[in-house]
Amino acid sequence: MELSFRWYGVDDPVTLAYIKQIPDMKHIVSAIYDVPVGEVWTKSKIAQLKATIETSGLKFEVVESLPVSESIKLGTPQRDVLIENYKTSLANLAAHGIKTVTYNFMPVFDWTRSQLDYRFADGSNTLIYKHDQIKDIDPLTTDLNLPGWDESYTREEMNQLISAYREMSDDQLWDNLKYFLEGVLPTAIEHDINLAIHPDDPPWSIFGIPRIIKNKESYHRLLSINKDTHNGICFCTGSLGSLAENDLPAMIRTFGDYIHFVHMRNVKRLDEYSFVETGHLSKDGSVDMKAVAEALRDIHFKGTIRPDHGRMIWGETGKAGYGLFDRALGATYINGLIEGVSKS
Repeated sequence: MELSFRWYGVDDPVTLAYIKQIPDMKHIVSAIYDVPVGEVWTKSKIAQLKATIETSGLKFEVVESLPVSESIKLGTPQRDVLIENYKTSLANLAAHGIKTVTYNFMPVFDWTRSQLDYRFADGSNTLIYKHDQIKDIDPLTTDLNLPGWDESYTREEMNQLISAYREMSDDQLWDNLKYFLEGVLPTAIEHDINLAIHPDDPPWSIFGIPRIIKNKESYHRLLSINKDTHNGICFCTGSLGSLAENDLPAMIRTFGDYIHFVHMRNVKRLDEYSFVETGHLSKDGSVDMKAVAEALRDIHFKGTIRPDHGRMIWGETGKAGYGLFDRALGATYINGLIEGVSKS
């Protein structure tokens, strides 16, 4: 198990020099952010990113994320061309030593929260999802721009996407995921690069739009598409932990061979469909982080782990969930868990 840290490129106020100072930090997890979704990541772009990271003394072996276009998720006639582009990007990444590529299959938006600056009693602030603030909203009739929405879409384009997805069943979205994986997995296998799907966040339907990667049944269905281990999982304890039915240590032990990347963070469930993102410690939330670390030890996990979605503390400002200070504290806590369970 080796620590990693997400970095948003040269414009990220959290610099590589700062990240390097976190104890036992080994890897940077990043992506190419100036290439439109669906276009090929060229070898020159990848080489430039890799050189920037490795010059700082950190490794670059995990991409988060190589986005899947909405046309692929919707199953439009354009998907075959876009899948070919995706395969070319995978081959180019493998040629530069990338071992794992994270992606998600969430329609329209990657994640949703009701507020980005919920204030704790200690003065820190964090991300929160309150279902009662969202459940009765119809984005087609409300001038709405929630956290996590892709701001590159116009209102008209967003409404068209939402309407299209509302006509789609879970099974149809599964069919489109299957079509995508059947297209790209041969390339991933050929170049020995692991695909790691991120769970939906939150892991339930919002606004009448299907969401399908959310629990153990989802993972069994994912693996029924192709049991090769390159068809893998990014195991996010925060996304999965917000759903009470998910027994995270049991899921790790069940799907261990397919887990290539781990996001370790904590959430506190407030009710069935509401949660707040806390500090990383087990006692602060609903996820037993020590039990997660023990399960990763038991499956002999050799991949990368990163702290995720830190609070804003000590007056820091920046990209919500992605400041330096609390994620660095989370990394040191994960270090302690790994050392503790490794010696027990």
